[in-house]
Amino acid sequence: MSEKPHTVAIGAFVMGALLIALSIALFLLGSGFGRNEKVVMVFDGSVKGLNVGAPLALRGVTVGKVTDVEVLLDTNNIDFLMVVEADLMRDNIHFRGKESDDLREELLRRGLRAQLNTQSLLTGLLYIEMDFHPGSELKLADIDSSYFQFPTVPTDLQRIARKLQDIDPSKLIDDLNNIAKDINSLVSSAEFQGLPASLTRTLDSMTRLSEQLQQQVASSGPKLDTVLDEAATTVASANTELPKLSALVQSNLEVLDDAIVAFEQMMSSVDGVVSSDSETIYRLNKALQEVARAGKSMQSLAVTLENEPEALIKGKSGDK
Repeated sequence: MSEKPHTVAIGAFVMGALLIALSIALFLLGSGFGRNEKVVMVFDGSVKGLNVGAPLALRGVTVGKVTDVEVLLDTNNIDFLMVVEADLMRDNIHFRGKESDDLREELLRRGLRAQLNTQSLLTGLLYIEMDFHPGSELKLADIDSSYFQFPTVPTDLQRIARKLQDIDPSKLIDDLNNIAKDINSLVSSAEFQGLPASLTRTLDSMTRLSEQLQQQVASSGPKLDTVLDEAATTVASANTELPKLSALVQSNLEVLDDAIVAFEQMMSSVDGVVSSDSETIYRLNKALQEVARAGKSMQSLAVTLENEPEALIKGKSGDK
C-alpha cells in the first residue's frame, strides 16, 4: 500500500523534468541557439507582397525564410516602420577557413545589406535578397528587439519615387515654359530664319570647291606621274653611282692616311732640328754671337768716322 504513493511521486517528478527540458529546448531554439538564427529587418517602405514563409536569399541562394511581419508606429517621427523577422538557416551556409566573432561586423562594413525584390511580376510576391552594396549607409532602426538587426537598403523603385517626391512640379512647369519661350524666340529670330539660305550657299560653295579640286587632281595627275618617274630614275641612278662614289672616297681616305703619316714624319724631323740641344741650334747661336760682335765693331767704326772723318785717310789720332 505504501509503494503506490512513491510511484506517483516518481512519475510526477519525471514528467516535470521532461516539461522543464522541453521548455528549455523551445527557449533555446526560439532565441536562435542551434543552427538557426533569428534576425530582424526594418523597412521604411511598403512590403506589400511579402508574406510569412517568403524566402530569405543570399545572392539568389535561399538561406532562410520570413517568420513574421509587423507594423511599428514611431510616435516620435509619426512614421510607420515595417518590422520583418526571419530565420537564418546556418546549415545552408558553408564556411571555408576559421570563423570569428567579428565576421558579421566585417560583412556589414563591406556593405552586406537586405533588400526587397520581386519573386514574380505576375503574382507580385516579394522576397528578401541579401547582397553587397558598397558605399551604402549603415542605418539601424531604434526598435525593442532581442534579435540581431540586419541593415536594409531601399529598392530602386523606392529611390526613384523619393527623387520624384523631391521634385517641385510648379517649378518644373515654370522651367518648361521658360524653355518653350526661349525656343520660340530663337525660331522667330532673323538669324534662324536666314539659316536655310546660309546653309544652301554653304553647300553650293562646297560643291564648287569639290569640282575645282577634281579638276586640279585631273590636271596634276600626269605631272605627278612624271615627277614620280623622274624620282624613280634618280633613285636608280643613285643606286648605281653610290658604289662608285664609295670606292672613290675609300681611295681618297687611303691617300689622306699616307699624307698624314708623311706629315708626322716631317714634324718629327723638325722637332729634331729645333730642339735646344741640337747641333744646328748650337751653330746658329755661334753665328749670331759673331754677327753681334761684328755689329758692335761697325758701330764703333761709325762713331769714329763721325768724330774724325779724316781717319779714313790719316788714321786714328791715337795711331800716330
